[in-house]
Amino acid sequence: MKSWIAFWSILKKDIKNYYLKPPNISWGIIFPLSWTLMQMIRSSGGVNLSEIREMLPGLMAMSILFGTTSMLAVTITFERKGRSFDRLLIAPISLGTMVVAKLSGAILFGIFNAFVPVIFASFFVDLAGIKWGAVLLTVFLIAITSTLLGLMIAVSAKEVFEAQTFSNFFRFPMLFLCGLFLPISELPIFLRPLSYLLPLTYGTDMLSGSIIGRSMLSPILCVLVLLVFTLALFTLCQYNIRRKWFL
Repeated sequence: MKSWIAFWSILKKDIKNYYLKPPNISWGIIFPLSWTLMQMIRSSGGVNLSEIREMLPGLMAMSILFGTTSMLAVTITFERKGRSFDRLLIAPISLGTMVVAKLSGAILFGIFNAFVPVIFASFFVDLAGIKWGAVLLTVFLIAITSTLLGLMIAVSAKEVFEAQTFSNFFRFPMLFLCGLFLPISELPIFLRPLSYLLPLTYGTDMLSGSIIGRSMLSPILCVLVLLVFTLALFTLCQYNIRRKWFL
């Protein structure tokens, strides 16, 4: 019971102090919308509505990736710099409970970001035939793995600008390597193995199969790989926290 109370208290504090702030809410809406419009508007200045559904998997995955990594890396780095994070480290709760509580807010924020492009797209194209159960599962798994990547960045960074720099170091290569907008089959052969070492590749493939019915890998394989990434990243984050944050 004490673990549950501690978990809920940390989550509620993070949501109130960070995720429900107007700038963050507006950023969570404007960022996915701006990327959606950028992909819709071509060099000729026209809007291609017929391709919105095909772009939706990439837009959703990208919105999750940027939303989770940005918020978690910045909030934890900010708390560490302000010494308020030290109180959590010495609190009588397990490290796992504290880490899961900090992750949960970013995961919820990432899920919220994911469905902004969906709501926007629903005004322009027919979304019938989408496997919503598979979409929800995939969005949840992508949010978890992306949030854990953000935590890894936060563990290494000491300043907010360092967290943002480290985040971009991981995020922007993923835009081109994970099949978000450029199919992996069109990448140079020497880069394709690297694509399969990134968790977002499997999430994007699942979204493509659920939304547009086109995927390269088995959904079961993608789920298993994402679960392995989740377990490995969570274990690595806990190890780094104990090594770098505890004296």
